[in-house]
Amino acid sequence: MPPETEHTPESPFKGKTGLTRIFNAFRYSLAGLAAAYRHEDAFRQEVWLAGALIPMSWFFEISGIAHALLIACVLLVLVVELLNSAIEAAVDRISFENHRLAKRAKDIGSAAVLVSLLNVVLVWGLILLD
Repeated sequence: MPPETEHTPESPFKGKTGLTRIFNAFRYSLAGLAAAYRHEDAFRQEVWLAGALIPMSWFFEISGIAHALLIACVLLVLVVELLNSAIEAAVDRISFENHRLAKRAKDIGSAAVLVSLLNVVLVWGLILLD
């Protein structure tokens, strides 16, 4: 078989399948959440914000879809912050040197978090002021 058609795993961690893969993926995800909470101040603050807003959303007399939107936009902030933190960690792993592309990557990640936070304000405002 020519080398181009042979299947070579990209990572030694990619070979697992079935329930083992699912179990490992779940463990890695929990480890990622724990690391983000332990090492990322912004993520920790946003978890506390979610911990306040999500239960608060149950006090409003709104439709199920409106309730789902309130919760989803808050959870989106956490997702975007996790991605932003991953970008920052990868950039810092490559180099701590000031570089315009490193700055651009970090600034764009930060902008994504800002947009997700503005989305929370917009969605909550539209639903609760309706």
